[in-house]
Amino acid sequence: MTTAVVILNWNGKTLLEQFLPSVVRYSQDATVYVADNASTDDSIAYVSANFPTVQIIRNTENGGYAKGYNDALAQLSEDIFVLLNSDVEVTENWLKPILSEFKKDDQLVAAQPKILDYKDQSKFEYAGAAGGFIDKLGYPYCRGRIFSTLEEDNRQYNDVLPIFWATGACLFVTSHAFKQLKGFDEDFFAHQEEIDLCWRLQSLGGSIKYVGASTVYHVGGATLGAANPQKTFYNFRNTLLALVKNVQGSHVWWLIFQRLVWDGFAGLQFLLQGKFTHFFAVLRAHFSFYRLLPTFLQKRKKWASSFPYYNVSSIVWLYFFRSKKKYPDLG
Repeated sequence: MTTAVVILNWNGKTLLEQFLPSVVRYSQDATVYVADNASTDDSIAYVSANFPTVQIIRNTENGGYAKGYNDALAQLSEDIFVLLNSDVEVTENWLKPILSEFKKDDQLVAAQPKILDYKDQSKFEYAGAAGGFIDKLGYPYCRGRIFSTLEEDNRQYNDVLPIFWATGACLFVTSHAFKQLKGFDEDFFAHQEEIDLCWRLQSLGGSIKYVGASTVYHVGGATLGAANPQKTFYNFRNTLLALVKNVQGSHVWWLIFQRLVWDGFAGLQFLLQGKFTHFFAVLRAHFSFYRLLPTFLQKRKKWASSFPYYNVSSIVWLYFFRSKKKYPDLG
């Protein structure tokens, strides 16, 4: 089983200087690639000069996360792709536990390790934590992280568990499955595209797992931080698009209506907090969703399925109104 560790880069020399050494040091059994999204800094010159074993893939444009990886991975033939953010520090032996799961389980098509916070390594990190799920309305949450509540890592999630989505910060996926689906949906551009991919993978019969014996540390927000309204825009828009594309049946429109109402409350909260750019990001997200709706109605004809995608009806209700702040509290 051959493995490609692929780091997507865009003007990220500082991050490569900080984190690429650990990837090279602890990925001896894999080929490490830096896929460059048409950077204008000297990050690629830095990699070429300092890491001769790292292979460089040059994309012709900055197509975001989705197109960037689609273009890069189309050129590779390894059995397992590991899509690794440039702001991730890996640890010794991080690959072996997950690759062992792929060897044992023929149905396994995607997986993720334990994601801890690089800045506070006792806690889980927002993007992925100990495995991802979504509620009935498409809001994502994780073991170890629900909304802004991050749990401490007390080895409570050192298990192997089926999950609904594996984080794009450190996503293991079989090349066969990735190419069978023609990769990420590029209309997402960035954020939530891994949830859509994992949804489609499972609709076709694959399984996705969290493997707690593997640990990485993620800075998070290095490209678009939580304070960036563009991240708010993509998160609100793309969860709506994922519902339209993947939920079978006419009841999806009732789900969409409920989501729009909840999003309205979120926008009002931003307004009351004085976060005007985030308020307008929610508005822009909805208008962009309406513009893309005809395109996603066509995709829906191919991808909508009855796959059981949620464990709880409303994570918003449980978290904000019933004070269920941690994954074990959900019942």
